[in-house]
Amino acid sequence: MNKSTYITKEGMESLQNEVQEIWEERKVVTQAVSDAAAMGDRSENAEYIYGKKKLREIDGRLTYLRRRINTLKVFDQKVDDTRAMFSAYVTFKDQTNREMTLRLVGPDEADIKKQSISIASPIGKSLLNQSVGDAIEVITPAGKKVFTILKVKY
Repeated sequence: MNKSTYITKEGMESLQNEVQEIWEERKVVTQAVSDAAAMGDRSENAEYIYGKKKLREIDGRLTYLRRRINTLKVFDQKVDDTRAMFSAYVTFKDQTNREMTLRLVGPDEADIKKQSISIASPIGKSLLNQSVGDAIEVITPAGKKVFTILKVKY
């Protein structure tokens, strides 16, 4: 997957908070593994085996997050309020005049529940660099859609 090197300030804070939370979880799991190991035979000790597996998962996520955070750049550039660029809140309508507002972000922080969409997604790619008033065609899994950009806000 081609990942953007940009992230919003809020997105970076979220990743850093996740690292802190995982470190706290790792301490608890490490203690549980240590306690389970003290019980004796590790080959048939389910708590020990599960704890070791959980530690591998935690360590894998920590490694990924550290590497990813080191490659990301917080986007803080001044941009034109009439163009949909990275970190913009874009309000647009579809053919049925249904309005939607989405924030254009990188793949690391895209979350449709938070109304943020990746610039690598079909809709995100289509909105990127477009201006207020532009009508754009997007091929989605549900078919071809036409969106008209109504407002761009940063």
